[in-house]
Amino acid sequence: MLDRPLAFVDLETTGATATADRITEIGIIEVDPDGRLREWQQLVNPESRIPPFIEQLTGISNDMVADAPPFAAVAGETLRRLEGRLFIAHNARFDYGFLKNEFKRIGIAFRAPVLCTVKLSRLLYPEYHRHNLDSLVERHGLQVDGRHRALADARLIHQFWAKIRVDRSSDDIEAALKKLCARPSLPPHLDAGVLDDLPDTPGVYLFYGENELPLYVGKAKDLRRRVLSHFAADHASAKEMSLAQQVRRIDWIETAGEIGALLKEAALVKSLLPTHNRQLRRNEDACTWTLADEGEGWLRPQLAWARDLDFGLATSCYGLFKNSKEATTVLRGLAESHNLCDVLLGLEKAKPGKPCFGHQLRRCRGACIGHEPLALHTMRLVAALTALKLAAWPFPGPAVIREGEEAHLVDGWRYLGTASSDDALRELLDTGRPQFDRDTYRILARHVGRMQPLLTVT
Repeated sequence: MLDRPLAFVDLETTGATATADRITEIGIIEVDPDGRLREWQQLVNPESRIPPFIEQLTGISNDMVADAPPFAAVAGETLRRLEGRLFIAHNARFDYGFLKNEFKRIGIAFRAPVLCTVKLSRLLYPEYHRHNLDSLVERHGLQVDGRHRALADARLIHQFWAKIRVDRSSDDIEAALKKLCARPSLPPHLDAGVLDDLPDTPGVYLFYGENELPLYVGKAKDLRRRVLSHFAADHASAKEMSLAQQVRRIDWIETAGEIGALLKEAALVKSLLPTHNRQLRRNEDACTWTLADEGEGWLRPQLAWARDLDFGLATSCYGLFKNSKEATTVLRGLAESHNLCDVLLGLEKAKPGKPCFGHQLRRCRGACIGHEPLALHTMRLVAALTALKLAAWPFPGPAVIREGEEAHLVDGWRYLGTASSDDALRELLDTGRPQFDRDTYRILARHVGRMQPLLTVT
């Protein structure tokens, strides 16, 4: 691999998001197997404004690129210099992602083998903690000439390449290159081009099988890493092996953060019912315990369907169960562990004045036959239920959780959707509230501290 054609690449851009920001400068150093070297630098008109802090960082101003060609005009030359070469860059997914998106805008599907010198430095110099370009300059004595300009930074990457060939043996370098450039194992029916498109952002991914059958929906903080982990493990897990053999297509939805990914995953699993998902299935029978006042200090547990509740401050709810059977099982367990009366809990029927079966076993303290005051029994019941108490909906109306540039709209623990503008929020408000969902509640309850009441959207 050391004797293959190489291209050391660096780009300057208007920002950090490859799908939205644009390239302002390209620097490429071509190195042939015989050692011949060619340098190329090109300013590019991004067809958008360069932010002031980017101008200050790179020294590339809006005036400098005003008369420069757009990327479409230099795409052919760029492609000619990169084709057939190993694409080498520092934090390579940044530069590679920007070029892929620029080529995509003009209808060209650009692909190349990629090597990241950040990862290469970590492998060859594990004793160091920092591997950014400035750290490499200081550590290896690289010669700086115009930092944060494309060709100047490409020269630094090339210098680092030369340095490792002095510091490390050819065998060590080849082993590192083999590890970094190895293509991950992919299912036999999956297009290998998906590897180049998978982003390393938070989101939800979907696996489809034959006839577009939904197989699996998952969430990830890093979509690329999580998706590839399924296939890296297919030799060790029968479940992953089965999934890998069936998958024909991968789709994904990027989100602003982890909360959005969790909410989107829960919604998609319920709507698509993928065959390999066992959790997050529909739970129309979700229920909870409330307490009905029967007078004389007696509060009796009453089963309520979660879909019918607003979970307001006036209603105390205890536990969230997938069905009535699970709810009853939990209540029986509390009766046994807290010496409660099965008759007063509604778990057993008995004639007035007759003891419950638990009292005959000396478990119930006799509230059913007047040996214990009803109010005292109620106090112990409430104490037993306290650990199960659900969070009440803390707002008089809808609320939002802001995550990056997105806002997740919630009302009564029901997820209404995600929007990135006031107009989109207004549309969500008009769609009505969906049915209560147990899994969505659990996600939202963990992040209630980030919620803010929704002000009127005008």
